[in-house]
Amino acid sequence: MNRRNFIRSASILSTLTVLKPEIVFATNNNSTVRIGLVGCGNRAAGILGSMSENANIRVVALADLFEDKLEKGIAFANTLNQKRNYAPVGKNNTYSGHDAYLRLLENKDVDAVIIASPGYSHPQMLEDTVAAGKHVYCEKPMAIDADGCQQIIKTARNIGNRLSAFDGFQVKFATPYAEMGKRIKRGDIGDIVTVQLYYFSSGAPIIPHEGMSYDEMRIRNHYHFHEISGGCYLDQAIHMIDTCNWILGTTPMYAIGDGTKKGGPDFGNAWTNYQVIYKYPGDINVSVHSAKFGKVFGDVCARFIGTEGIAEAHYSGGVFINGTHKWDSGIVRSAAELTPESIAQGASSSSLDDADPNKGKAFIDSITTGKYLNQLESGCNSTLTAILGREAASKQEKVTWDELVYTPHRIDPNLDLKQFTGK
Repeated sequence: MNRRNFIRSASILSTLTVLKPEIVFATNNNSTVRIGLVGCGNRAAGILGSMSENANIRVVALADLFEDKLEKGIAFANTLNQKRNYAPVGKNNTYSGHDAYLRLLENKDVDAVIIASPGYSHPQMLEDTVAAGKHVYCEKPMAIDADGCQQIIKTARNIGNRLSAFDGFQVKFATPYAEMGKRIKRGDIGDIVTVQLYYFSSGAPIIPHEGMSYDEMRIRNHYHFHEISGGCYLDQAIHMIDTCNWILGTTPMYAIGDGTKKGGPDFGNAWTNYQVIYKYPGDINVSVHSAKFGKVFGDVCARFIGTEGIAEAHYSGGVFINGTHKWDSGIVRSAAELTPESIAQGASSSSLDDADPNKGKAFIDSITTGKYLNQLESGCNSTLTAILGREAASKQEKVTWDELVYTPHRIDPNLDLKQFTGK
């Protein structure tokens, strides 16, 4: 299957099928949404597992570049289907190789597609998925460069609300974050003066790659390669950036920054740490510190400092407001405070327990009710904000928003995907 033939058939297919989901689902909220999965790695399992537990879905098709990843994905999907008393994924509905996702998109049994492949592939996969008339949930980052984001924004504007199209930014769907955001927006911390964001993570493992081609080695170790994943700033700090953009309700005007590859393995080209400062409208300065190396996971936090209080949210360590309008989400601030009794009563030190479940359910509900939602442009604005910071750091100079979005900016992964023939 090549893209020329796919585009020809998809354009015909989409005109015939784009209204079908509304007809099928709008009158029956209990209808099963049939899922096709593109990319069968760890993040895919997380999305799919959570979605299956909290919404009525059936996995009917899977695609991956690599046969071994596909087989693991099939086994996991069949486990999920079995729990819901659905049949295993059909052998003719599993695809590997460079054109695997295109063949999956031709499958008429697929209602919605989850894209969980490396970031470089997202813009084209999104465009093709929408062309095939499928609802789509695409993991972050939306792209690894500004041109890719512009491609997705164009796709988003073309589909409007004819399909549900979700990004993979789930943090603001967590109940504690949602409540904190509501309180900040209604003025509980007064005027926001400055914001501090940070994400301190352990390093990504190196997948053994003896005997692999250079391209296969980079794809399987995509977190270590800037041109495949976009780097750690687009993988992790981007979550806090999305949270910031959501609460401030805007995007930055410019960024300055720095960073290094220090502390990381002698492998790949992705940086291990970034320090970026953004200038947002209203004279709000936002600092971002991102690190991904070593063996110890640190902390993740978004802290909003206002004239009447400070609001902060940690992945583990509480979500609360100190100041004139004091508030606490009830998330335990230290795991050491947890006891078997408190855990049995629902206590937790994680503020993200319901983030993936809420996001996944919202996606499926939007399909089954016919109330389609299109989040792609918002997701691209958060991705562009992260790209702006990464570019300012790598160039060690000020980069404005307009310079980024109005100047051609493409990172070529330089991959020969046709070497992966698959089945």
